[in-house]
Amino acid sequence: MEGWRVFFRRIGVPMLLASLVAAACNPLTESAPKAGADIVIGVPNSATGSLSAEGGLSKQGYDLWLDWANRDGGILVKGVRHKVQLVYADDQSEPTNSAQLAESMITDQKVQFLLSPYGSSTTAAVAPVAEQHHIPHMSSNSADRNLFLKGLRYTFGIMAPADRYVQTVEDWEVTLNPKPKTMAILTADDLASLYITQQAVNYGQTKGLQTIAVIKYPAGTTNLYTLMQQVKPKNPDILFNSGHFLEAVAAHKAAKDLGLDSKIFIYSVGPTQPEFTQALGSVADFVIAAAPWTAQAKFRADYGPSIVDYVQSYRQKFHTQNEPTFITADATAAGLALQLAIEHAQSLDPAKVRDALAALDSNTFYGRIKFDAQGENTYHNALIMQIQDGQRQTIFPPELASAEPRYPAPTWETRFGIAAQPPKAKLPGTGQPPSRR
Repeated sequence: MEGWRVFFRRIGVPMLLASLVAAACNPLTESAPKAGADIVIGVPNSATGSLSAEGGLSKQGYDLWLDWANRDGGILVKGVRHKVQLVYADDQSEPTNSAQLAESMITDQKVQFLLSPYGSSTTAAVAPVAEQHHIPHMSSNSADRNLFLKGLRYTFGIMAPADRYVQTVEDWEVTLNPKPKTMAILTADDLASLYITQQAVNYGQTKGLQTIAVIKYPAGTTNLYTLMQQVKPKNPDILFNSGHFLEAVAAHKAAKDLGLDSKIFIYSVGPTQPEFTQALGSVADFVIAAAPWTAQAKFRADYGPSIVDYVQSYRQKFHTQNEPTFITADATAAGLALQLAIEHAQSLDPAKVRDALAALDSNTFYGRIKFDAQGENTYHNALIMQIQDGQRQTIFPPELASAEPRYPAPTWETRFGIAAQPPKAKLPGTGQPPSRR
C-alpha cells in the first residue's frame, strides 16, 4: 500500500485520491474472518417427564448462550468463524435415556461437545459416555459432589457442590433471633436429593440444629399431604424439602392446608422459579431457597454479558417481565465457559478444549468460574433468596442483598385467618345391633 502512495505522490495525485486508487488496486490486507464449519454440540435434556419444567429452563439458558455465541457469526478460532449448532433430544427425565442419547449424538451425529441435561442423576449418566469418548461435557445443573469424586477428566460443573448451599443456609439460620432449634425434612429418593438431605442433617448437627424427622418419598410425587401429617405434630422450627419443583409446590400446599406453622420454610428447588409463586400466589411468601445466582447479585463480568444485559436479553427473547432463574443462568454460564475455553485454546480439538477448561478462571454475569482438579466450580458464592410480596429477593450475603430477611414466618392463621373446618363425617345410624341367634 505504501509503495502505491509514493508513486502517486511523485506524479502529483492528491493523497485522498491516491489512497482510494491504491486500495482499489491492492487486495485487502485485513480480510473479514472466513466462515468455517459449525460447532455441533449435543444436549440430551428433559422435555417430558418429572424434570420437564427444569429441563425447559435449562433449554432457555442454552438458547440464550447460542444467541450470544453466534452474534458475530460464531466463535472465532484462528481467523475462522464457527457458528454453534445445538442438537437437542428428549431424555424423558430418565438417566438411562440420557446416556443412550449422548452415545448416539457422539457416534451417529458427530457432536463435538456435550451440554448436560438438567439434574444430577441424568448428568451422572452422561458423564461416563463423555469420558469414554474424550468429549468435554459441561454440567450446568448438577451440584452432586459425588459425581466429581470419580476421577472424571472431561466433565466440568458450573454449580458449586450442594453442601456449599446447605452450609450457607444453616450458617445463616443459626444467626437468627430466636434461633431455630429443630428441623424436619421431606426428601425425594433420587441421589442428589438424598445427598443434600444427608448434608443438611450432618452440617445442621454441627450448628446445634436437631433433625427430628426425615421422610422419604418417590421423586415426582405431587401429593405430600399424608407425609406432612406425620410432620405436623412434631412442630419443627424449620421445614425443609429436598426435591424438585413440583414436589416443592406440593409440600408447601400441604403445609398450608394442614396449618403447619414453621418459622422457616426452605426448599432446595422451586422458590427460585416464577412458576412457584404463580402456582401458590400469596401462600408462597416467606419461603426461602439457596441459589447459585440471582438477578440482584450484581456479579462483575469480565467476559460475556453483564447481569443487566443478560436479564434484558432473557426478557426480550422470551417475551416476559420475569427474571431468569438460576437454572437458566447455570445453563448459559455452562455455554459461556465452553466458548471461552474454545477461544483460549484457539482450537476445536476436544483434548485442547478440555485443557483450556481445566485452566479457566473468569468473572462472568454468573460469578467466578474456576474449576478445581476434580472439575467442580468451587470458587462460586452461594446466595439465599426469599419470596417477599410475590417477588424474589436476595437476603444473604448482606453485601449482595436486595432486601432484609423476614423472619420468623407468620402463622397461617395470622396471614389468612382461621381455616374453614371440614364437614363432619356422616356416620350411619347407631340403632340397636341386630340380635344374634
